[in-house]
Amino acid sequence: MVLDDGVLTSMTTASTGAPATSGAPGPAPAPGRASAPGRAPGLAPGRTPGLASSLAPADATTRRDAGPRVRRRAGLAWLGLTPFAAYVLLFLAVPAVIAIGSGFFTSDGAFTLANLGAFAEPSVLRAFGGSFGLSAVSAVLGAVIGALVCWALSALRPDGLVRSMIDSAASVLAQFGGVMLAFAFIATIGVQGLVTTWLVTVFDVDRNATGAFLYTVPGLVIPYVYFQVPLMVLTFMPALEGVKTQWGEAAATLGASRATYWRRIGLPVLAPAFWGSLLLLFANGFSSFATAAALISQGGIVPLTIRTQLTSETLIGLQNVAGVLAFGMVVVMAVVMGAYSLLQRRAARWQR
Repeated sequence: MVLDDGVLTSMTTASTGAPATSGAPGPAPAPGRASAPGRAPGLAPGRTPGLASSLAPADATTRRDAGPRVRRRAGLAWLGLTPFAAYVLLFLAVPAVIAIGSGFFTSDGAFTLANLGAFAEPSVLRAFGGSFGLSAVSAVLGAVIGALVCWALSALRPDGLVRSMIDSAASVLAQFGGVMLAFAFIATIGVQGLVTTWLVTVFDVDRNATGAFLYTVPGLVIPYVYFQVPLMVLTFMPALEGVKTQWGEAAATLGASRATYWRRIGLPVLAPAFWGSLLLLFANGFSSFATAAALISQGGIVPLTIRTQLTSETLIGLQNVAGVLAFGMVVVMAVVMGAYSLLQRRAARWQR
């Protein structure tokens, strides 16, 4: 079979990547150095001659132009935070520093540590004991009930109507407190409340026969649990959703029962989130003031004792006791929130 020079030239060009001269074969490539089709000698695979040199200036220009844009964007972001930072500074940080610092000065402005002796007063100790007891009981009840609600919600579709309604209700009720909540319970289970009157009329049961239970420190547990449960739902539900169904399937494949799965896998994974949420509920109850102030006229818990000390100094020989009590509350809250942060950091590993 005879091929003319034009066909031979085309075939040679296609096979070697270099034009062949008519009538004379081109030089044979060196052993082991055969060039890949369509690639110039000495060029790395997948690279086109001149491509790196043509892209490098464009990349450098892009980086030079992106620098000022990033700096301008960061500056605008900090500028947007200025109103919030001013609010935190003027209405949270400065009042807190003034309130706490006042406990370390006399009425004449002299620095003293003698005011810390208020922590040894029986009335102050009773106030802290009442706050600890009220916060602990309401936090435990709220955490247990809220965890059960979360477990029931986990069986529903996250985007379903019932789940959406419960999530919205929890968001609203967690912030429902103060005078409105106190009035709701006065109208419901107060001395002449609707439920109280119904129990007396139908069952001849008077819960307030020995005194108005709602207007005592133990009675505050009822309205406190009302806003502790939805707060638990909001904080614990993401942790429960982080428990993957594949873990249960893997445990069942290995022969573990349902109880063994929860005892060895589910509960240890959820424990940091549960205890962290419990601490958050404790801090929420410890710092609550408005609901208790609407139901109880005088002390019993630390926030109400601070109010009493601000209106009338009742401890003889001590000054600025309200600032001392505020300092004590800040110390307790710092310890609780520090422990909460550590637990949340540990729980976040399973929620990623």
